[in-house]
Amino acid sequence: MKKVAVLTSGGDSQGMNSAIRAVVRTGIAKGFEMIGVKRGFKGLMENDFITLGTQDVSDILYRGGTFLQSARSEEFKTEAGQNKAINNLKEQGIDSLVVIGGDGSYRGAQALTKRGINTYGLPGTIDNDIPLTDYTIGFDTTLNVVTDAISNLRDTMSSHERVSVIEVMGRSCGDIALQAGISSGVDAVLIPEHDWNIEEISNQLTSGFQRGKTHSIVMVAEGAGKAEEVARLIKEHSKLDTRPTVLGHIQRGGTPTAFDRLFTSRMGHKVIQLIEEDITGVALGMEKNEITYHTFDEIFNAENVVDEQLYQIFQDLV
Repeated sequence: MKKVAVLTSGGDSQGMNSAIRAVVRTGIAKGFEMIGVKRGFKGLMENDFITLGTQDVSDILYRGGTFLQSARSEEFKTEAGQNKAINNLKEQGIDSLVVIGGDGSYRGAQALTKRGINTYGLPGTIDNDIPLTDYTIGFDTTLNVVTDAISNLRDTMSSHERVSVIEVMGRSCGDIALQAGISSGVDAVLIPEHDWNIEEISNQLTSGFQRGKTHSIVMVAEGAGKAEEVARLIKEHSKLDTRPTVLGHIQRGGTPTAFDRLFTSRMGHKVIQLIEEDITGVALGMEKNEITYHTFDEIFNAENVVDEQLYQIFQDLV
């Protein structure tokens, strides 16, 4: 009987629970023994393992966050930390490890792969910043959370004829800002992949108010600027009443959308299939609506780029 462990690492994202459920229930259906690792790589080093049955993952499909919890670990980046984790895996008789997380989690998984552990990755990050997959776990839900927040802010901005500068997550990837911006009809989007000019933005906003607009919204990814500073600059250049709003960790909350639940269910099912076929050292994703997989080396050698067609669509729609 194969023994398979699953953990969540790094920042949480909506749909992680759904992914755990799919991995565990598919594994049990195939006759595997399923193990949960609490608190990510930290729990892996501290032997914090629990046996997971079908009932243990009941009623988590629609819950945000991760019931296995998550933690960041500097110790795991060291050889000594990795040795602890590997020894624990071997002592527990675990054949394969499924890691759900983002870039840092993938690097941890890659390190274990290079040291002979059968490791698999599922892209758990709301930023949508993992190469070679069209979507990451939680991204779709976050878009819905952000667009709902913008709708609420638009009501009060209209009442007071203000400019609202909304900061969303995305240190190196502007997908949340861009796609939520298109979905919400905002007036400007600032993303790390493109330079921006405060005078051009201020002039555009001023022109809008002169045409009779009662509010304007500027969306900024955290990697492109800070809401407070962008708001200050806009007010300085345009003299418009401008207020910053940082959505922060609210973006990671909420029940997963149907898309994220289906996406994670498909990946969780597929990863067990790969374990059955002894295909290892890979991370899964979705490309053109198909569940695909690539080695960790291929992912780290690829570049995650913004969808330039979407960016042009936004520019044409403003």
